[in-house]
Amino acid sequence: MRLRSDIWVDAYRRRCEMLGGFVTLRRKGAQEAGAIFLCISQPDRSVNVYGPAPQSAYAQSGMSRKFMRHNQEPWTMLDLEPFLDRQMKFDPDLWIVDIEDGRGRHFLLDDELHQERLPVGVKQA
Repeated sequence: MRLRSDIWVDAYRRRCEMLGGFVTLRRKGAQEAGAIFLCISQPDRSVNVYGPAPQSAYAQSGMSRKFMRHNQEPWTMLDLEPFLDRQMKFDPDLWIVDIEDGRGRHFLLDDELHQERLPVGVKQA
């Protein structure tokens, strides 16, 4: 059974804030099953975006939620907005959570991340 989106976002917000991050809920989606996108501000003012991992990642791990980084290189806010607009057209029930941290941390646990193969020379956050 999958943890409700509203409960997951609330717990994630608390984790971030306990560890020194600042969280803003930009968009509140469906309480039960809305997709969640995390926009992580970096110290250089760029943004990394984490969102739902492919369904194959869930089957491998048995986890109810897994995230992957959706941008290979950090984006500016001008890059971010069109991506989020496309996602909202595809799924109007999604959640968007903005995170600010002086070190650019994502605050996800290791088992929440889907490690996919990236091209040589590209680092995953």
